[in-house]
Amino acid sequence: MNMVRSVAVGLLLASPVTSAAPALAATPSDCDTLRHHGHRVEAQACYQSLTLSADPYLRAEGFWGLELYQDANTAFRDAVARADGNALYRVRWGRLLHERFNDTDAAMLFSEALQRDPRNAAAYMGLALVSAEGFDNKAQEYLAKALQLDPMLVEAHEELATMALEDYDVPRAVKEADAALRSSDEALDAMAIHASVEILSDRSPDGWIQRFLNVNPSYGQGYAIIASQLVINRRYQDGVAYYRKAIDLDPRLWSARSAMAINLMRLGQVDEPQRELELCYNNGYRDPATVNSLRLLDSSKNFVTVKDATTIVKLHMKEADVLRPYVEPLLKSALATYGKKYSTTLKEPVQVEVYPDHEDFAVRTLGMPGLGALGVTFGSVVAMDSPSGRKPGSFNWASTLWHETNHVFVLEMTNHRAPRWFAEGVAVHEEGQGKPEWANRLTPDVVVAMAQKKLLPIAELDRGFVHPEYPEQVIVSYFQAGRVFDYIQDRWGAPAIVDMVHRFGMLEPTPDVIRHTLGLEPGAFDTQFQAWL
Repeated sequence: MNMVRSVAVGLLLASPVTSAAPALAATPSDCDTLRHHGHRVEAQACYQSLTLSADPYLRAEGFWGLELYQDANTAFRDAVARADGNALYRVRWGRLLHERFNDTDAAMLFSEALQRDPRNAAAYMGLALVSAEGFDNKAQEYLAKALQLDPMLVEAHEELATMALEDYDVPRAVKEADAALRSSDEALDAMAIHASVEILSDRSPDGWIQRFLNVNPSYGQGYAIIASQLVINRRYQDGVAYYRKAIDLDPRLWSARSAMAINLMRLGQVDEPQRELELCYNNGYRDPATVNSLRLLDSSKNFVTVKDATTIVKLHMKEADVLRPYVEPLLKSALATYGKKYSTTLKEPVQVEVYPDHEDFAVRTLGMPGLGALGVTFGSVVAMDSPSGRKPGSFNWASTLWHETNHVFVLEMTNHRAPRWFAEGVAVHEEGQGKPEWANRLTPDVVVAMAQKKLLPIAELDRGFVHPEYPEQVIVSYFQAGRVFDYIQDRWGAPAIVDMVHRFGMLEPTPDVIRHTLGLEPGAFDTQFQAWL
C-alpha cells in the first residue's frame, strides 16, 4: 500500500515560524547537531531556515524540528509524492509518525522504504523501534539487520543496550553501549545506559551523567532513560525523582512529564498527576497513555475510599457495599500472614484499588487498555480487577489479592531490588500456601513448553517476563518461577525463601543468592529442579 496519502499525527503547538534565516543554507544535519549539543536558540533558527526552502523534504525537517507536526506531515507527503523512489523521505516520515504515536503507518512507511532500497539500515532501525515499543521479539532481528548493513549505526547499538538492560542482562547492555560509544564519543543515550547500569547496581552514576551533560547541558532525555530503567525495575519513587530531573533540564520534554505523572498515579497520587497530564495534553502531547490516564482520573469521583491504620481500600460506589465485607478481611489476613512469615511490619498502609471495568484497571497500570494481568503492585499500592471485571469463573479475585499483597512485602523488604522472576515466583508460590485450591496449575501451554525444553535457566528467567520469545512465554515463566519456590520449600524449607528475600535486599545477584542460600551452582540447581519437576 502506498503511503502518499493523509496520515494522522499529533496536534501541533510551537512558536510561529519567523522569516529570519541564517545567511548560509542549512541542512537538517546542521540543525540536528546544534540540538544534539543543547544549542536550542541556534537550532530553532536553523530549523526555521529549512522551512523557507523550496524543497518539501527540507521544509518537512524544519517544521518537525519546530514541533509543527501537522505542517511537517504535509510537507513529507509532498516530498514523497514528488520523489516516489526516495527511501530516505519515507524513513524520515515514518520516524515522525512513530514520534507522534502512529506506529501502524510508520511501520508501513519503513516497509515501503525497504521495497525501494532493501539495504536501507535506517528503515530497519525504524521497524525495530516500532517493534520494541510493543516489546516485540522481532526488534532484535531488525536491529541485527540494521547493524549488518551499517555496523556504525549508533542508534541501533543504543537500542540493543536498552533492551538488554530491560532483560537484566547487564554485561550485554554495557557491551552494546560501549559499541555505540566507539562509533561516536557523543552517543548520549549510551552514556545514559551506562549511568542506568550504575544506579541499578547502587553505585554512583554521576560520572556518566556528567559526561552526557558535558555534551549537552540540557539533555533531559538522559535522565528520562535512567528513570525508565528504574521504573522497569519497580523502583517507582526513584524513577519519579529522575523524571523530575529530566523536565527540570528540558521543560518541553513531554514524554518524560507524562511518564512522571503516570508513575505518580501508580504511587497513589491524584492532584499532581492531573496537573501534569493536563499540561502535556494542552501542549499537544496526546499519546494514548496520557489521554487514557486523564480519563481515568476524571472517573475517580466514582470511587469510595475506606481507611484505617494499615489499609486504604478504594471500591467503585456501585459495588462497594457488596465487596467491602470480603476485600477488607482478606487483605487483613494477608497482612497478618506475611507479617508473621517475614517477621516484619510494613512502613505504610497498603492501598488496594478494585476496578469493575477491566480496561480502567489496564489504564491504571500501564496507561493503556488491553492488559492481560489481573492485578499489579506499585510499592504499597495494589490495583486489580473486581470480580465483576471479568467473566464469572474466569479468575479468582481472592488469590489475586493474596498474590499482590505478597509483592508489597517482598518489594519493601528488598528495597525494590528483587528481580522480577523472584518476586513473581514467590507470589505464585504463596497463592498455594494461602489455600490449596489457589495453587500453581499446569496448563497445556506449560506442558508444551516443558516438552520442547523451553524452560529458562534460573539465572535468565527474568527474560521470560520482559521480552518473551514466543506468545505463551510469560505464562510459562510464571508457572516455572512459582514451581521453583515449591521445589525450594520442599527441599530446603520455607526459611530458605525468607533468607533469599533478605539476600536480594543486600543486593546479591541471582547466581550468588542461589549459591549462598541453597549451596548449589545455578546450573546444578537447574538440573535438579528439572528432575524434580
